[in-house]
Amino acid sequence: QVQLVESGGGLVQPGGSLRLSCAASRSIVSVAVMKWYRQAPGKGRELVAAISSFGTTTYADSVKGRFTISRDNAKNTVYLQMNSLKPEDTAVYYCNALAYALNYWGQGTQVTVSS
Repeated sequence: QVQLVESGGGLVQPGGSLRLSCAASRSIVSVAVMKWYRQAPGKGRELVAAISSFGTTTYADSVKGRFTISRDNAKNTVYLQMNSLKPEDTAVYYCNALAYALNYWGQGTQVTVSS
C-alpha cells in the first residue's frame, strides 16, 4: 500500500505563487507516472500536470507556462510549482500515482486564489 500526502496549499493573492508537495510513503516516485489533478467546486476533476518515470512532462493548456511539475526521487516527492496564479486556479489539488498497474490518490490540499 502506498500513501500520498499533499501539502503546500493555502490562500494566495492573484499573481502570487505556491509550491505543492506530494510525499509518497514508498519509493515509487522514480517508477511511477505522477500526476496532479484539481477539482473546483461544482466541477469535475481535471488533470493539471503529469511527469513520467523518464521525466517527460505534460500540462493542461490552462496552466502551461505558469505551472511546473518536478520530482525528487531521493525524497520520494513530487512538486507542483504554481506561478502567476489566477482566481480560476482555485480548487482542491490532488496527487496521483500510477505504479505497477495500481492507482493511488492523496487526500487533497486546498488552493484558494483571491484578493
